[in-house]
Amino acid sequence: MDKLLSVIFMVGVLLLVLPGFLQSNSQFKQFLKNFSIWVIVVFIILIFIYIFNN
Repeated sequence: MDKLLSVIFMVGVLLLVLPGFLQSNSQFKQFLKNFSIWVIVVFIILIFIYIFNN
């Protein structure tokens, strides 16, 4: 149940942040740069969650 609530929370945050993120990254090169930074941040968070939950 805790994992389901975490997923719902993450999707909610994504829905709130996504319109502003897309609007501020109108150029494709800037979009790719910022998107790659976000992907790295999310992977680091997931790695920490995986390490500390086991």
